[in-house]
Amino acid sequence: MAENWTPSSWRQKPILQVPEYPDAAALAATEATLASYPPLVFAGEARRLKKHLANVAEGNGFLLQGGDCAESFAEHGADNIRDFFRAFLQMAVVLTFGAQLPVVKVGRIAGQFAKPRSSNVEKQGDVTLPAYRGDIINGIEFTEESRIPNPERQAMAYRQSAATLNLLRAFAMGGYANLENVHQWMLGFVKDSPQGERYRKLADRISETMDFMKAIGITSENHPSLRETDFFTSHEALLLGYEEALTRIDSTSGDWYATSGHMIWIGDRTRQADHAHVEYCRGIKNPIGLKCGPSLQADDLLQLIDILNPGNEAGRLTLICRFGHEKVAENLPRLIRAVEREGRKVVWSCDPMHGNTITLNNYKTRPFERILSEVESFFQIHRAEGTHPGGIHVEMTGKDVTECTGGARAVTADDLQDRYHTHCDPRLNSDQALELAFLLAERMKGGRDEKRMVANG
Repeated sequence: MAENWTPSSWRQKPILQVPEYPDAAALAATEATLASYPPLVFAGEARRLKKHLANVAEGNGFLLQGGDCAESFAEHGADNIRDFFRAFLQMAVVLTFGAQLPVVKVGRIAGQFAKPRSSNVEKQGDVTLPAYRGDIINGIEFTEESRIPNPERQAMAYRQSAATLNLLRAFAMGGYANLENVHQWMLGFVKDSPQGERYRKLADRISETMDFMKAIGITSENHPSLRETDFFTSHEALLLGYEEALTRIDSTSGDWYATSGHMIWIGDRTRQADHAHVEYCRGIKNPIGLKCGPSLQADDLLQLIDILNPGNEAGRLTLICRFGHEKVAENLPRLIRAVEREGRKVVWSCDPMHGNTITLNNYKTRPFERILSEVESFFQIHRAEGTHPGGIHVEMTGKDVTECTGGARAVTADDLQDRYHTHCDPRLNSDQALELAFLLAERMKGGRDEKRMVANG
């Protein structure tokens, strides 16, 4: 166990990005109730994810992490979960085929409810109200009553997460992820797009391979890996009272685990080394993510790595880099060199979303070309530094939304108003997410071919 750590030791530290609940007794009662509920995930599952991420850290895998900016109570439903899972499987199979590497699948789902805010208040006209901080805290409706932090929402978030996890486990292990279904994962609105045609050709190749394997006796019946997949959940551990209530000791190891999700991460706004969020995360044994923005200095990063991963355990820590397309070349190399110099084992992941947000026609959006530019730079820099570009972290949905501009089937500034459904930040639609996956697959294949040429002299 981490020295002088308990699930509640974070309460003695400074903390940012937390709501002010008007009724402390009601909050304490809700947290006590949550502490009596069953865990959402299990320690063994988190250990399995850490093992997969250790392979990524060693250059033998790739992390695909993605999902909603912020889950909502209103949009919770089986169809939305299914469409997200279908889009995610499509991305994963494109990456696996292109990279010839195992893809570790981690959703931003079943717990991604709380959001940090740049301002504590929101103003519309002459009215100023507390900012919307995610459905687990308050409501998105711009009314005084809706914006009051309500602890009962934590219980609602728990129940929604449990239901979502139940369906995801069924999809992952019950046959929906069977590679024989690779054509059926296509979402209707993607079929007629350029990405739909590229995916159809790839699916045909996979189907031919499956037919060949079946002919020599290798089927999904005798090889479960062809019909099942590991799928893990993740979210930002922002609301620490909720996290503490779901922190449990593992009876097999005696270690503490966050059972709210398999992987949790620390945001760029809450990564202060002596603050509450780092204090909480240092004591749990789950895989941890750390968002790295332009203001992060190399020495501060090394200090955080030492706090969060003192044993230098591969798979424990993922550095999720979110600089913006114009700042990645300035910031990423210095962090890579510091980490490499000190021999720290980490997964390097690219978040090309959060540094590329602009406003058009009064809508927050993210131009697809800027997202691609940051991803391109991320791969080029890692290739130049001789390190492994280990993952991608994106906000995406299986729905046909118009929230990010651009893409092969271009969303324009005027289109944003058509289907702008996000509760917080703009997400890639399924077509754009698939286009990004193809780009990534090409870059990883290029890197693999380059290594092979070097090895062969």
